[in-house]
Amino acid sequence: MLNSELLKEDGILIVSPEEALQASDFEQLASSIDPFLEDNGSLNGLMIYTESFPGWDNFAGLVSHIKFVKNHHKYIKKIAAVTDSGIASIFPKIASHFVDAEIKHFDFVDKAEAMAWLKEA
Repeated sequence: MLNSELLKEDGILIVSPEEALQASDFEQLASSIDPFLEDNGSLNGLMIYTESFPGWDNFAGLVSHIKFVKNHHKYIKKIAAVTDSGIASIFPKIASHFVDAEIKHFDFVDKAEAMAWLKEA
């Protein structure tokens, strides 16, 4: 399950994966965020907020995740990975090869600091 909250006034999307990600999670996320992107052109930021990354339910979930990133990364200015997951320390370096957004890692307890960073011009 992938919970999401769109802070329209700030142009920030917060996603919180709670269990292994499924293809339907990314279909639902796209249907909720695409109208905002059509009206506003971009997101100021994306916060990925999870204590540890739960992975994918199956290969279809992974493929849907990759397609979502491919179709949406160019509309996101900043990404804050707020997590204690072990992969988080290398996430910004790896992701920078695939997305245009500025990416920064924050420890899970530093959600407020991450939000402040996303709101910076």
